[in-house]
Amino acid sequence: MEDRLDEALLYYQEYHGDATVRTFLKHEITLDDIENEYIELPDDIIFVKKIFPINSQFSSGRNMFDIKYQMMLNDMASIIKFSGELAYYEQMQQYLSLLDSKLNGQPQIEFSRRQGRLYIHGNFDDGDLQEGNFIIIEVYSKLDPEEWEKIWSDMWLIEYTTALFKQQWGQNLIKFEGMQLPGGVTINGRQLYDDATSEIERLREKIRLDHEIPTDFFVG
Repeated sequence: MEDRLDEALLYYQEYHGDATVRTFLKHEITLDDIENEYIELPDDIIFVKKIFPINSQFSSGRNMFDIKYQMMLNDMASIIKFSGELAYYEQMQQYLSLLDSKLNGQPQIEFSRRQGRLYIHGNFDDGDLQEGNFIIIEVYSKLDPEEWEKIWSDMWLIEYTTALFKQQWGQNLIKFEGMQLPGGVTINGRQLYDDATSEIERLREKIRLDHEIPTDFFVG
């Protein structure tokens, strides 16, 4: 029963949208990260969406000669002049974001879940990653049932766990198929096993159709 409970929880965390949470990790770059060219992540991470740009020529500075600072001054003047019109300001912000993306680019990453490694592709000799720097990683992680006990009250998980118990019970009784008990009762483990298998297939289809987060949801 403990094995079947672990199996049910694993399947629930793998496919159910309520079993994952979007969060952000702060990671300090170490010398090992630079030498290995990857970052070790916790086991509960199931997907890495993106990392925030390490450097940005348009957003890192805040002095009077910074291009974003100067454009913001002009934007504020335009907003006041046109009685609070925000259309131009929004267009300028999108334009700055486009320039930042084209000139600086976005870090190319690859996450290997089974290895627990986040690979950052690029030339590590150019100094973009330096020991002691911090990066922010946007991830989706599994909820820990020991910390969030409400997981156990999920109706799908309850039904799926019950079906796995029933299937295991039927599998155990198949060994004594046809044995007659006192009173003329005959053990029919095969029927119990088949009923549970059908229930498991129905619940697996339900979680994939009704509760699974679409794959394109994770694409940044």
